[in-house]
Amino acid sequence: MPLMGHLRELRSRLVRAVLAIAVGTIIALVFYDPVLDFLTRPYESIQPLLLERGIDSELVITGVGGALQFQLKISLVVGILLSSPVWLWQMWAFVLPALHRHEKRWALLLTATGAPLFIAGAALAYLILPKAMDVLIGFVPDGVGSLITGAEYFNFIIRMLLVFGVAAEIPLVVVLLNRIGAVSAAQLANARPWIVIGIFVFAAVATPTTDPLTMLFLAVPMTVLYLFSEIIAKLTDRKRRKVAAQTALGDDELSPLDD
Repeated sequence: MPLMGHLRELRSRLVRAVLAIAVGTIIALVFYDPVLDFLTRPYESIQPLLLERGIDSELVITGVGGALQFQLKISLVVGILLSSPVWLWQMWAFVLPALHRHEKRWALLLTATGAPLFIAGAALAYLILPKAMDVLIGFVPDGVGSLITGAEYFNFIIRMLLVFGVAAEIPLVVVLLNRIGAVSAAQLANARPWIVIGIFVFAAVATPTTDPLTMLFLAVPMTVLYLFSEIIAKLTDRKRRKVAAQTALGDDELSPLDD
């Protein structure tokens, strides 16, 4: 295909992706109330605990157009998530023709593995959101109220979901690096103590809370996933050595001549 053909194909796929996001955003606007209830449920679940400690906390929206801006922002993010199968496929459909057969197989396998890992990490973040907010709001001194704007609350949730979702991709990255020969299982085993320390440092910096419990909720699954990916790398290296031994020529063997 000539260059202009590639550009026209890219334009058409971008248009389809944008249309899919627009449709997803409209759907999110229609179901805005259930989406908002889902997002505010972690905050509402800790309200009785805060009142028992004498903390008057309230979720508010500021500004004349704050409510509209808040609704559009939530709808756009949800629309991007809802339409992700469409625009992700448009990206892959544009790139896949340039890949070889084995590259296509690995690309599809990595995509099929990465999506569930990210969703699992985001789901874990949603489960610990009440604990994280309880800790942070708990620093409010006695006699002082706590007003949380909708924008701050939404940004906090998005950050938590993204951090946990990206952290869950550790085994995918390690296996990919091992597959392309960048690192071996022996190197991963030797670097294990430093990698575990780095995981805990990352968890301490990435989580917006200051309590060790939330850090452990992120660091422990990341460590387990890393150890699991190390096992996969070891099995891959063992298979690679076995194949290399089978294809290696002995001293008394002749290599086949090309026709």
